[in-house]
Formats: sequence, structure tokens, C-alpha cells
Amino acid sequence: MTDGTRLVRFLRELGVRPGGVLLVHASLSGTGLAPAVVRDALLEALGPEGTLVTPAFTPENSDTSDRHRALTAGLTEQEREVYRAAMPAFDPAVSPCPAVGALADCVRVTPGAFRSAHPQTSFAALGPRARDLLAGHDPYCHLGERSPLARLYAVNAQILLFRVGFEVCSALHLAEYRMTPPPPTRTYRCVAVGGDWISYEDAVLDDSDFAVIGVLLPRVALARGEFAGKAVTLLEMRDTVDAAQRQMSGYRRRTA
Repeated sequence: MTDGTRLVRFLRELGVRPGGVLLVHASLSGTGLAPAVVRDALLEALGPEGTLVTPAFTPENSDTSDRHRALTAGLTEQEREVYRAAMPAFDPAVSPCPAVGALADCVRVTPGAFRSAHPQTSFAALGPRARDLLAGHDPYCHLGERSPLARLYAVNAQILLFRVGFEVCSALHLAEYRMTPPPPTRTYRCVAVGGDWISYEDAVLDDSDFAVIGVLLPRVALARGEFAGKAVTLLEMRDTVDAAQRQMSGYRRRTA
């Protein structure tokens, strides 16, 4: 049995829905599998009517991101200005997404892939529903109601955390936008398509408690397995977002 065949069997036994929509966060380190093998296994498990979605985030493209601050740490103010002026404009066709792993970068460069247009928090997808799910990503909304996450929620996508934990589960950010009361906002800046910088107000994104939220999710919402020595978790997106929204609306409000 090939590695790809073994992975397809694992995904089907875990409960990946043929013909469904699957949002995947993955770490391939230690699996010995090439990103293309994992991509093809996911697509085979989903079948010809299924759609594979990955984050294709580019925090390097924003001078208000933690990633940018890390990249420019130790530079003088003048050096920071030079660095900022040389930052390439976001281009959905070519901008790499190293922050979210090899699988995501593989998906975005696959012929036929569609990528959403947000200059910092785009998604990439393969499959018959890719364009419908990702088109129209508002450049002033990272991961809220005008982002692909809201559409994935509407179609009840599944979420696959492949050898990663809840701390990287982007769908939990949609729960942040839906908190009661809503989260505070802050200013973001990105260099967008064409080289123009855009500045906008959007929700403060805080993933510091995502790992804890994952532990507290109702067990009926989860299917678990193990692949290459690390945990794999499959979730229903609606159940996950709704449960996380209730949690955040409780304890985050009390600790604000």
C-alpha cells in the first residue's frame, strides 16, 4: 500500500465527507510525505464533487503584524522604512504563504486553484466550489462575516487539524467576530494588489486561548485519530464555531 493510499483510507475512516467542503490546517514535518501526496490524498478522499480549502495567510505583507515586527526586530527606524518600502505587493497568483505550511503553499500553486483576495488573510481552494466560497473576500475584513469563513460555516464545512492543535484553527476567529459583546477593533495596514497600502479597522484577533477552547469543545463535535505519531482531529465547523462563540462570550467578557 502506498503512503497516499494509506492516507486516503485514514481520512475516510476518520469521517471526511465525500462531496463535502474541508478546511485543512496541517503540519507535514515528520510524515515523510510530500505536500503533493497529501493534497492528492485529501482530494481523493473528498471525491470529484468535494472542495479542499487551506489558509494562505501572508502576515509578512502587513506592517502591523507580529510576523512583520519579528522580521524587523533590531532594525533602526530608517532601516525599517527601507524594509517597508521594499515589501512586495500582494498578488494572489504568486505571493507565497510560508507562515501556514507546505500543504497550503502546494494547494495555492496547483493548476485550477482559486485564492481569495485579502492581502493578509487569504484562503486557497481546489474543487468545484472553490470560486463560489472564496470570491468576494472583503479586503477590510480578515476572518469575519465578509470572509470565506462565513461561507464555509454556511455550507457546514468540516475542519481537519492534521497533526496540529486548535491554536491554529482559523475558524475560531469567526467565533470571535460573533461574540457578545463584539471584540474591540484595531488598525491594520497591508500592501495590497498593485502596491497601494490600505489601512482599516477590524476586530482584534486573539488566538492565545484557542488551545484551551479546543480542550473544552463538546466531544460529540470531534473525531480523533493519529497519523505519523501526532493527533489528527476532524470537526464540524458549525458545531465548533457555535461552541467557541458561547465560550468566548462568557469568560472573555468576564476577563475583559
